[in-house]
Amino acid sequence: MAKTASEVLTQNLSDTKRTTSFNHSTNDDEIPTIDYSMLICSNDPDQRLKALQYLAYVCEEYGFFYLVNHGVPDCVIERALNGISDFFDLTEEEKMDYEKKSSTDRIRWGLGFSPGDHEAVNREYLKVLPHPKFEGPAKPAGFREALEDYYQRNREVIINLAKAVSKTLGFEENYLEKEFELEIGADVSAMNVYPPWFKPNTQIGLPAHYDPGYFGSLIQNVNGGLQLNYKQKWLNLDMPSNAFFIKFGDHAEVLTNGKYKSPMHRVILNNEVRRVSVATVHGPSLDTFVKPAPEFVGESHPPAYRGMIYKDSLEANGYHEIDGKSCMAQLRL
Repeated sequence: MAKTASEVLTQNLSDTKRTTSFNHSTNDDEIPTIDYSMLICSNDPDQRLKALQYLAYVCEEYGFFYLVNHGVPDCVIERALNGISDFFDLTEEEKMDYEKKSSTDRIRWGLGFSPGDHEAVNREYLKVLPHPKFEGPAKPAGFREALEDYYQRNREVIINLAKAVSKTLGFEENYLEKEFELEIGADVSAMNVYPPWFKPNTQIGLPAHYDPGYFGSLIQNVNGGLQLNYKQKWLNLDMPSNAFFIKFGDHAEVLTNGKYKSPMHRVILNNEVRRVSVATVHGPSLDTFVKPAPEFVGESHPPAYRGMIYKDSLEANGYHEIDGKSCMAQLRL
């Protein structure tokens, strides 16, 4: 089969230094870093090209990375994280107004339990749908506004990143926007608080799993808590200050027929202080039929996944859940 445009773009990456002035590393024990300002904002064409080449390498080799210099002010991230912490400090009665009654509720508060022990609470969570229409809790004062500000700015970064990833695949920058109908894309976000873990041994908070969507993004107030599986090893999350953590979701893997893979990950309990995080799954529109795109299918690359409407794949996974079992087992051929 003739080389795709993305293969032409990446075929000479072995000749490009993989530790450059971008301050990136490809040490197998480290998570790579992408500099958003060089990728999106630089006025130097050579710098943008090198950043795009490095992104192409990281997307195919890892499927996850830290995103730094993304332009979202530190104060916006801090207000969101502080607001989340304040929400979880509300009384039980106040939080019960948002207790999960249905998996389709637009705002859901609940408790997470240790695997195999439904009495051992290891986290509280609050789940919302940031896009296409955001709704947030009325309490505490200013929380809804702080969240909405963060989600709007986060989405701007994600859309620009989708444009860059489209280019790494050899397409026009609006390729993913069109394929996934991102103007009405369905985003799901889980805000979590993990209490300090004082036991001598690390425990699994969420077993190894995959997430739906095309991207996942994460911010948190302290390091740790998440591990990524890479080459049969678990890499610990050690995020630069106020960085985003970005990873591919299942539906990016399906669309690219496995070229860009959704990474396995798990949550561990080892934090010495209260950990607050915001994990967001960025998805196609609910009515988008996601299947391997023709550009990634050929005689030597037959379809590896069956197509499915995004809403149906969410329902198969537990509707609007972002930390349940992956639907990928049903999609793989």
